[in-house]
Amino acid sequence: MSTPYPFTAIVGQDDLRLGLLLNAVSPAVGGVLVRGEKGTAKSTAVRALAALMPEVPVVPGCRFSCDPGSPDPACPDGPHAEAAGVSRAARTVELPVGASEDRLVGALDIERALSEGVKAFEPGLLADAHRGILYVDEVNLLHDHLVDLLLDAAAMGASYVEREGVSVRHAARFLLVGTMNPEEGELRPQLLDRFGLTVEVSASRDTDERVEVVRRRLAYDDDPEGFAARWAEEESALRERIAAARVLLPRVVLSDGVLRQIAATCAAFEVDGMRADIVMARTATALAAWAGREEVTADDVRQAALLALPHRRRRNPFDAPGLDEDKLDQTLDEAGPQEDGSDDDDPDPGPDGGGDGGGGGGVPPQADGDRTPPSASQSDDTPPPAPESAPDTPGRPAGGEQQPVAAAEPFRTKMLSVPGLGEGAAGRRSRARTEHGRTTGAVRPQGALTKLHLAATVQAAAPHQRSRGRSGRGLVVRRDDLRQATREGREGNLVLFVVDASGSMAARQRMSAVKGAVLSLLLDAYQRRDKVGLVTFRGKEAEVALPPTSSVDAAAARLESLPTGGRTPLAAGLLKAHDVLRVERLRDPSRRPLLVVVTDGRATGGPEPVALAGRAGRLHRSEGTASVVVDCESGYVRLGLAGELARELGGTAVTLDELRADSIAGLVKDVTAAGRAA
Repeated sequence: MSTPYPFTAIVGQDDLRLGLLLNAVSPAVGGVLVRGEKGTAKSTAVRALAALMPEVPVVPGCRFSCDPGSPDPACPDGPHAEAAGVSRAARTVELPVGASEDRLVGALDIERALSEGVKAFEPGLLADAHRGILYVDEVNLLHDHLVDLLLDAAAMGASYVEREGVSVRHAARFLLVGTMNPEEGELRPQLLDRFGLTVEVSASRDTDERVEVVRRRLAYDDDPEGFAARWAEEESALRERIAAARVLLPRVVLSDGVLRQIAATCAAFEVDGMRADIVMARTATALAAWAGREEVTADDVRQAALLALPHRRRRNPFDAPGLDEDKLDQTLDEAGPQEDGSDDDDPDPGPDGGGDGGGGGGVPPQADGDRTPPSASQSDDTPPPAPESAPDTPGRPAGGEQQPVAAAEPFRTKMLSVPGLGEGAAGRRSRARTEHGRTTGAVRPQGALTKLHLAATVQAAAPHQRSRGRSGRGLVVRRDDLRQATREGREGNLVLFVVDASGSMAARQRMSAVKGAVLSLLLDAYQRRDKVGLVTFRGKEAEVALPPTSSVDAAAARLESLPTGGRTPLAAGLLKAHDVLRVERLRDPSRRPLLVVVTDGRATGGPEPVALAGRAGRLHRSEGTASVVVDCESGYVRLGLAGELARELGGTAVTLDELRADSIAGLVKDVTAAGRAA
């Protein structure tokens, strides 16, 4: 076994180390989610934490790590007779993103269960992680069915395996630690809320600190054992401090005044449910114990809020996690005196209500203002000067560019789906053969049996019972009799947006509505676990504004800053989309694409632009690409060019109004991939 990098040798990353240490002091905090760019010691810190955790007493020979002081009465290896326990190091169990369901929860030997009635159970990773750490690297890429199992185990503290009337249950209480790069997509809200704390990490911009990081890493790579030995004293001291904090933790007092501050803070930031209040209370208590104090202070509450609330205040997937620290300070000041009556800092913030008192109170309004221009509210402040409110004239000069326009309010869209039956990654958009869903048939298993079709298995075994010499009540089942259930569920698709950003779309009101529609479709793609890409065309060419990615919020950010103006090279946009899809078919052939063209159908620039756009559309149609055209044409006189483009693509056209889920045009639009009759 390789020597892990010492925890105390990690340079910087104070929030990351604190979040992990607080969970080591009090596992009830509920784990930690580490968000940040690649190469920032996320995985290194998590793996190093295991060496600092206190040893765990277990029942000898128990595969489920039962506590000898209170063994699980339902343990599959039990019941356990009274015996002295043995101690072992706390485990850090890594859950691979591509793990199977059986690897996570364990597997039953179905053949023995049917023929002998024996619950032969092979424990999974949840059993291994019981009373230890379950670490998920790239947790945001975890498949939905594994997320569901994690949520169940985290909520109930137990894992259940149910197969064809045979069930096994065992305890599964673990410290959940996840790392992720937000550029690759966000977590489902349910799993996000299960993490007690969240920390943001990034590479230091300080030259001396970066030099020290490289120096230590090179020294470790050259001689891991020698490097670890040089940090052994610091590691031992930190391990002792964790143990002392654990002993002190039950004696820490959480006063009513502090609880009031916690409740006021959670209410002020409008977090959902009560889990945030509980996590904040546990975190503040752990902070006090870590500092060697028996009473929680307002500083503990403030630090707990910065760790426990950022990921819980997101109102939609495109909100960046974080807290307004000035609002936090004001809330704590207002809630504190009501219970405590007086405070050492009361004279400063009191007169102004948190205005120009200590801590640079005059800065926040300016800071907020500085953050406002890149967001949607910029355009609300800009219109009075005339340049932004140019008239709706398609004939603006070629190459003329208007500043980005804010998106209109997003709405719930109809479901756009790819026809047929796919076999792509699990998701929530189009029909597909999946590991989960309704059973549609049975086949012989090609590898390990994962989903038994009981009726088909019995039917296959029944004719051979006499020749196999059956004499008892049990069914004589052999490997050849087993049948795998085929299931139909939903898959995630690649949704490639091709957005017209030319002068014909540049009217502020129209472009705002278009961006609102695309933003709504992006929200829908986030919820359906799709990959997304963004191609834009304007002026003389098209460009890939965002290559296909799981980071839907990255697409939203590119959309927000999208400039408009110039001619309409529609054919260039469609051909660029064709290039993107050709590459993606090689990278991920099982993920089916859905082409969403957002345009009014006009095409200008170059010889015969309309005919060229038609040929580009037929190219997509010949390759069976499912497509939909969002018709952005407005006004009393409509040319119907978007509908013509949809026919060339072999898809369908919907107007912006028809795209809304609550419109009277219907609830679901299935996108055809080949010639639908006009």
